[in-house]
Amino acid sequence: MSVQVVRDGVVLALSHRSGQGRPLLCVPGVMADAASWQPVVDELSTDQPVYVLNRRGRRPSGPLGDAYSVGTEVEDLCRVLDELGAGDDSGGGVDVFGWSYGGLIALEAAQWHTGVHSLTLYEPVMRPFGLQALDALRQADESGDLDRAVEVVNRDVSGFSAEYVAQLRQSPVWQALRPLAAPVARELAALNDHPVDLSGYGSLPMPVTLLLGGDNKGIPPYGEPFARIATAMPRARVRVMPGQGHLAHAQDPRALAQFIDEALDWAHQQRIA
Repeated sequence: MSVQVVRDGVVLALSHRSGQGRPLLCVPGVMADAASWQPVVDELSTDQPVYVLNRRGRRPSGPLGDAYSVGTEVEDLCRVLDELGAGDDSGGGVDVFGWSYGGLIALEAAQWHTGVHSLTLYEPVMRPFGLQALDALRQADESGDLDRAVEVVNRDVSGFSAEYVAQLRQSPVWQALRPLAAPVARELAALNDHPVDLSGYGSLPMPVTLLLGGDNKGIPPYGEPFARIATAMPRARVRVMPGQGHLAHAQDPRALAQFIDEALDWAHQQRIA
């Protein structure tokens, strides 16, 4: 099932799994959409209604727009939170899960929107991030070369081996990644243009769980921004996922779902304590 929210004429589409009580909203990062997160949704044991946002730039949501920025994403997310919160009879707000760039967007929105009940963030990123790949991504974008964009993201941003990318290119996943690569150059530029107030993150009042893949602990490109954010949020609970990297939603959705379920249970206990 899908639902739509409109902000300033731009459609924001969300997948929806029905349930009872407080909504859970998932915010994917780059190279991902609601469809790619469906395996995790399918494994969640929570009986809450679950929504996954197709951020702008991925169908069936609208385009990035001419003045795209992280602020654009934050305003989108706040609009979605308004809509989901208004439809929640429990009045308890919305639990928000964010992955990677989606984690940054969730952190920024939580500073402005009072309807965030809890945050669960899987390796959120912040600037500087992926700057070494930005020129190549812009060139791929200008030439419309989506294959090149997928390659650059995997090789120059995520740091995967040439062998891994070659195998990925031969798999059915590659065709799904091509359209998701279209907005990456502008998303990465926006991420690196966005100033972050780490002290503001540390002041957030809601329960926060930070999830880190054990394979990325202290290792760039994901372990470094995670460490900076975790240090700035001493009241947040850090959970390390053994044997995982940055792509647990694709490689081990059941394990990731278990960590999300556990974070939601913990947040609930914190709220009633």
